[in-house]
Amino acid sequence: MRFSIRALLRGLAVAGLALSGGALAQAPITLHGASQFNDDHAFTKALVKFQELTQKYYGKPINFVLHKNSELGLEKDYFAYMNQGVSVDYAIVSPAHMSTFSKAAPFIDAPFLFRDLNHWNKVLDADTLKPVADEIAAKADVMLIGYAGGGTRNIFSNKSAKNLAELKGLKVRVQGAPIWSKTFSAIGMAPTVIAYNEVYNAIQNGVINAGENEAAGVEAMKFYEVGPNLLMTQHAITIRPLAFSGKTFKKLPPDLQAAIVKAGKEAGVHGRQIESSEDSAKLDALEKAGKLKRIPFADRAAMKKAADPVMADYAKEIGADGIYAKINSM
Repeated sequence: MRFSIRALLRGLAVAGLALSGGALAQAPITLHGASQFNDDHAFTKALVKFQELTQKYYGKPINFVLHKNSELGLEKDYFAYMNQGVSVDYAIVSPAHMSTFSKAAPFIDAPFLFRDLNHWNKVLDADTLKPVADEIAAKADVMLIGYAGGGTRNIFSNKSAKNLAELKGLKVRVQGAPIWSKTFSAIGMAPTVIAYNEVYNAIQNGVINAGENEAAGVEAMKFYEVGPNLLMTQHAITIRPLAFSGKTFKKLPPDLQAAIVKAGKEAGVHGRQIESSEDSAKLDALEKAGKLKRIPFADRAAMKKAADPVMADYAKEIGADGIYAKINSM
């Protein structure tokens, strides 16, 4: 009798372990995302949309943890994490932070590349940037699954400037990609590379006079407090790839992989619509509140003329002349 009870208990224990193992095996997958910004920023909204769409297309339980407000560092950190397959599985990252793996990556976000929003949208919808995405996937093991952005970048400054002559010698912070320093130098400014989270203090302390950003960034980082003059140079329209770690992707089931790819493309479009439509509304609100003053800029055409030879030479140097020609022909 004792043997039978002992055998029964052992059997129940084995069955319990089996059930426990089965439950563990079926536990929902958890994916981690990251954003430098809060809930109101277009990038965060695009990432939330990606989560919602992935859940919809996957149709099975899945957990998302979105780390906001630079909890996991800056975009350059997110890209490094995705490359390594740790901490961050998906994020929106500036192409400037991909230059270690692809010299052509920062070029897709370069100044004076797009004529206007219509031209910008045509380039993205035509999948013109696929060669860059393929190179980053091969060398960094990070997938570009969608393209957000759409903010028009202007210069915020503690000095006013209405034309090219007044812009001469302006100490301005630019992104780390060489094309930004090259084009701004050709225009006659004095560009310097400073970490994004150090720009505010650098202007406040007189290290630089200005930076350049889209409306969402100016608002989120309160750059208007130290650079209340917004010089309407309209020198760039942002492209912000929605990136996903290749190392994470390879570990996921095929149906979730398919959902991620589909959701990424649609979330990118959603992000572009948000940012491009919010741009002028954010500037209107900031100006109405007396936080910044938009300064009309008369010499955008002259700026572009000075930058074009640099753009053409740089495109050839990094092997992106084919992409550059295709963009210009559209």
